[in-house]
Amino acid sequence: MISITEKAAEEFKAFSEKEGKNGSGLRVFVAGMGCGGPQYGMAFEEESKDEDVVIESNGVKLIVAKDFESVFDGATVDYQVTEHGSGFLITNPNAAPASGCGSSCNSCG
Repeated sequence: MISITEKAAEEFKAFSEKEGKNGSGLRVFVAGMGCGGPQYGMAFEEESKDEDVVIESNGVKLIVAKDFESVFDGATVDYQVTEHGSGFLITNPNAAPASGCGSSCNSCG
C-alpha cells in the first residue's frame, strides 16, 4: 500500500499544525488523467469513511478510497525541495506510462 517518507511526514505534520489541522490524515486520490498520465491530489481529511482504507506510515494517517487501493499499491508520498520550489510528490510505480500527446488529448499544444 501507499507510504509516506520520513521527510514528507515531518513536513505534513508541521503544515497541519500551522493550518490548525492537528490530527488530520492525508487523503490521497486520483484527480484525473492527463497527457503525462494520472494526476494525483492530496487533501487534509479529518475522518475516514466506511469506503476508505487507512494506513499509518511514519506517524501520518494516509486515507485512500477502497476503489483506488490497488492504484496506490507501492506508491510513496515524498517532499522535495528544488530550485523551483518545494512540495509534496507522489511517486507511483504502478502508473501506466504516458502515451504522450495524441489525437485524443485536447489539452496539449
